[in-house]
Amino acid sequence: MIDAVATDSSSTPSNEKPRRARRTRMTGAERRQQLLEIGRTLFAAKGFEATSVEEIAAKAGVSKPVVYEHFGGKEGLYAVVVDREMRRLLDMVTSSLTAGHPRELCEQAAFALLDYIEEYTDGFRILVRDSPIPQSTGSFASLISDIATQVEDILGREFKSRGFDPKLAPLYAQALVGMVALTGQWWLDVRRPKKAEVAAHLVNLAWHGLDGLEAKPHLIGRRKA
Repeated sequence: MIDAVATDSSSTPSNEKPRRARRTRMTGAERRQQLLEIGRTLFAAKGFEATSVEEIAAKAGVSKPVVYEHFGGKEGLYAVVVDREMRRLLDMVTSSLTAGHPRELCEQAAFALLDYIEEYTDGFRILVRDSPIPQSTGSFASLISDIATQVEDILGREFKSRGFDPKLAPLYAQALVGMVALTGQWWLDVRRPKKAEVAAHLVNLAWHGLDGLEAKPHLIGRRKA
């Protein structure tokens, strides 16, 4: 039994200490990215107030001054995390609006938000919380307003072609995007029904109104899931 656990003396001379594994040193950019990911995870799970610089530093295996060096403190890290998530969601919604038919455009916008919730759950949890930082670069409400501005142009053209007042497009854009966003907050936790079905019912309500709801709404675009 002793021989089974003995070290090979031929590989390590008795007068030499075993070599320690060399730890790879991160670049400044890599360390910053690591801190952002750790902060994002902790802010999503615990919220801003319950997350401490000490915990962020410990998770990263660094000292507190390293966090301050990169972000100036917890507030700075939080602001960067929020800004990145807002840009990501806005880019996903904007890039999704490629169809020509207005109803399919509504479908694409709904899918974009639900995709973000599914793929970047931590980010969405952070966005829907009220920001504890007055000087934060944005809020979920302002993000929804930005997305509504993208939809506003689409609705304006549709209103004009149907003889409706295009000046009402901003109102309907806010209502449509707000409905999808609030439904997304609910779906974040329940995750039922499936994403495509949620999108179909959202567009069903937006497109037909309560008076003209289809009993079994269907998607008209190419995407079905």
